[in-house]
Amino acid sequence: MIDSNIIKFRKLTLQNVSRETLRELKEYSNEIISKNRHVNLIGKSTEKLINTRHIEDSAQTIDFIDNKDIKVCTDLGSGAGLPGIVLGILMKSKKPLFKLIFYEKSFHKSNFLQEMKKKFKLNSEIHQKNIFNEKNLNTDVIISRAFKPLPVIFQIAQSNFKSFKYIILFLGKSGKQMLKDALKFWKFDYEERKSLTNDESIIVKISNLKKKNV
Repeated sequence: MIDSNIIKFRKLTLQNVSRETLRELKEYSNEIISKNRHVNLIGKSTEKLINTRHIEDSAQTIDFIDNKDIKVCTDLGSGAGLPGIVLGILMKSKKPLFKLIFYEKSFHKSNFLQEMKKKFKLNSEIHQKNIFNEKNLNTDVIISRAFKPLPVIFQIAQSNFKSFKYIILFLGKSGKQMLKDALKFWKFDYEERKSLTNDESIIVKISNLKKKNV
């Protein structure tokens, strides 16, 4: 069972979040737990920590997303919709035209995303496709959580997207070293923030990505 007070956002300072939005986030977490009995959406060991481990962790990217130049966000390897569905719920009242695009090759996970899209009336597209096979994609933001390592995400951004403004990634305790290593092969600017849900993790917003001639 999930604690009825699971969504409290103890560590996050989300301004102007309505009761309706908090209710929908709670409903979403309940849907994940329910579906997780049949489809592996999140690790069983993290179900009791779904508030901080998954919902709050996803929600903390809102400051990177809620900018005037961001209208379309593409979530790679979406799985349960973390962080995309969380961001869609949070942005719904702020930017009704804000669009989310999901790429998830799993049939069952894609169906779950379709159900969440309908349930929460999100402006979104769900593609049951392998992102590596897609070309000439356009978006404002590429976002990814627990999908592929940083170098692979960079390669996807360069090879599969025709245009994008930013990449937002969740990096673990080796994140700073990964950025340092990536700078040997890529040119990019980045903004870094310490994770609010994990002291060893960081969230990075990357822009002006270009491959070096090495």
